Parts: sequence; structure tokens; C-alpha cells
Amino acid sequence: MIYSPYQKYQQTQAQTASKPKLLIMLYDGAIRFVKAGIDGISEKNYEAANNNLCKAQAIVHELVSSLNFDYAIADELVRLYEYMLRRLIEANVKKDAAPAEEVLEHLSDLREAWVEASKISGMAGNA
Repeated sequence: MIYSPYQKYQQTQAQTASKPKLLIMLYDGAIRFVKAGIDGISEKNYEAANNNLCKAQAIVHELVSSLNFDYAIADELVRLYEYMLRRLIEANVKKDAAPAEEVLEHLSDLREAWVEASKISGMAGNA
């Protein structure tokens, strides 16, 4: 259910985005939730940390499900995504920001790589 004009705008953005743009939006969301999870850990707000790290995990699961295994890179990406999932779970269970910070770095690097790839291929418009 949509509650605000901003949520309606976000829904429309997701429904009309190109595949590369949608992928970058997923990375943006995961990065935002990992950062919020890290903040929750550092503030000892463990409920917020748990909620945000779980949301980040859900997005990483979505990234896994979006892989096209017709391309060799998908095998490498699935291993990296699985590693990130384990590290997010570790951060959440141990309430330790270090594993989440590592995941944040991986997500940021991958996001930048996809932005560059979409610019090169000309498929994303303005990512």
C-alpha cells in the first residue's frame, strides 16, 4: 500500500526504470540500509541495526535472484553476494560493525562498476 506521494514516486521509478538503472537502485538501497545498520550498532540501537541489516540482506538476495547465469561473471557474483550475506548476518548476530563495513565497501565498489558499465554500454540513461 502506498502512503505518501514520495512512496508513489519511488514505486513509479522502480516500475519504469531500465534494468541497469534498477540494479543501481538496488545497490543504493542496500548501501543505505547497511549504513543505517552500522549506525544502529554504533548507537547500540540493536532493533534498528537488526531491521536495517535484514533489509540489506533482502536486497542482496534480490541481487542474487537477478543474476543471469548465461554469463560467467554471474558465478563470481553469486559467491561474492553469498559472502556478503554471511558477513551481514555475522554483523547482526555479533553486533559488530566491522563485517557490515566490509560489505559496505564491496557494495559501493560494485555499484560504481555497474554505473561505469551502464555508461559505457549506454543502456542506463542517467544512472
